[in-house]
Amino acid sequence: MFQLESTRLRLIPLNTTQLQLHAADYDALQRSLGLVPRPMQMEEYFQNEFDDALANYWLPETAANASRYEWFTNWLIVYKSENCVAGGIGVAGLPNDQGETEIGYGIDQSFRGQGVATEALECLAEWVFKNRALKALIAHTPVALVNSQRVLIKAGFEQISENEGLILWRKLNAN
Repeated sequence: MFQLESTRLRLIPLNTTQLQLHAADYDALQRSLGLVPRPMQMEEYFQNEFDDALANYWLPETAANASRYEWFTNWLIVYKSENCVAGGIGVAGLPNDQGETEIGYGIDQSFRGQGVATEALECLAEWVFKNRALKALIAHTPVALVNSQRVLIKAGFEQISENEGLILWRKLNAN
């Protein structure tokens, strides 16, 4: 099974079958991956965003792009010492015509403030930037999500603009 590793984390990209299991029985997905099952603790807003992405983006896109599904899916962020899911992260597909793709993440409430998001973001960014066509990663955060903004700054993103309550961030490919 393909995955990425950092000091404290493993990032596991979910294929279409795994995403279907995620939608049907999240505990069963976790057990199938050898993880300690536990529910994700996230605010309703983030859970709704996740559910929408699962049904309307990850499932159809991983099915349509099976050979490169890693670019179109949710990656589980596994906290190695507890062997459990601490969140999710992913990019919005292969680089577009401008050489960009968007990255997003969500961290379980009990793992916030521990550097998990920053470590996962840096780990996935290192992998996606191996694609020479990728010139920049972009991210959006609501103005009110100061903690998420700190994560992006620590991971080397710079603020580009602010519009309608959202801040646009960018990290350039140094390769």
